[in-house]
Amino acid sequence: MALKRMVLEIGMGTDIRGADSTKAAVRALRDALWHNSLTVTAALGLPTDAMVVDVTIGVPRPEQVDKAAVLAVLPHGTGTVRVVEGGLEIPNAAGTGSTVMANAAAVVRLDVA
Repeated sequence: MALKRMVLEIGMGTDIRGADSTKAAVRALRDALWHNSLTVTAALGLPTDAMVVDVTIGVPRPEQVDKAAVLAVLPHGTGTVRVVEGGLEIPNAAGTGSTVMANAAAVVRLDVA
């Protein structure tokens, strides 16, 4: 058998005042996952923990993201997190802070024939 792509989920998250890239990344993945109820594992007779989830996060400063905190969002299965440059940073009017936006893509794979 081989891992086959079954689902692509996408989301967006922000940290409005703190410019915390991890907080925005976690919120983006939650946005992607919490708007869905996947029944593909049940339809195939597999347990939900059979899912392999590959997460890609786009933020302006990838090196600031705690990958373990992002991975902890996954409710089922196992996963990986890759962080790339992307998202958006918007400085406030006073120039004393910014809003950070992160984008998340979660690809769910299952080992099926």
